[in-house]
Amino acid sequence: MKALITGASSGMGRDMARYLASLNWDLILVARRKDKLEQLANELKADVKIIDMDLLKEENVYKLYDKVKKDDIDFLINNAGFGLFGKFSETSLERELEMIDLNVKTYHILTKLFLQDFIRKDKGIILNVCSSAGFLAGPNMATYYATKNYITKLTLAIHEELKHQNSKVVISALCPGPVDTEFTEVAHGKFTVKELNSYHVAKYAIDKCFKHKMIIVPGLMMKAGLFFSRFTPWSLLLKVTYQIQYRKTNVK
Repeated sequence: MKALITGASSGMGRDMARYLASLNWDLILVARRKDKLEQLANELKADVKIIDMDLLKEENVYKLYDKVKKDDIDFLINNAGFGLFGKFSETSLERELEMIDLNVKTYHILTKLFLQDFIRKDKGIILNVCSSAGFLAGPNMATYYATKNYITKLTLAIHEELKHQNSKVVISALCPGPVDTEFTEVAHGKFTVKELNSYHVAKYAIDKCFKHKMIIVPGLMMKAGLFFSRFTPWSLLLKVTYQIQYRKTNVK
């Protein structure tokens, strides 16, 4: 069995690689930082191929697919991505467009190309690393929340299509709250609540994929929060989310 993981040089991508290696999966690991990928490959007791590639560039996404399409991939994990804290009127347009390219276009392209392959074989798993943000609007982090809404809803729609096709292909959306990764350093903010352990989330997500779970939400607090948000007026949800994101960018 072979898995392809994007954003594999750190955080959940790295921990997903570690967990799958412990289950004797072969791995193709993709990220920009070749040195980090090499360190991880040397650590793992598995057959590992590394590809250092910047998936911000659309042409590289297609190049990646062309490189691996004959490798008989069984499991695609779309994990590469980043966020950006701040008011929409003040944040960098260039950085936001890069975020849309990576968080949306890269996921969209890889999901479609591998899904078509998996449907032809009538087997395969796709895990899209989304976020609890995928069910909300995010003042003070508007673009990030919008990108995660796109991928979450896309994943759920594809899941329903596969069900009606009686397909054996599995697609899941991982929707965690804060996780202990490099996310806040890149996004220029800081979480104000306790972060979940990255390896725990990685293991939990993969185990749930194997059980064909559509929406994967680690942590009781986040499960409860998303459940009650269904019954909360949008005006109140927006106020609460605004305060949460505001504190992230103003915490000392």
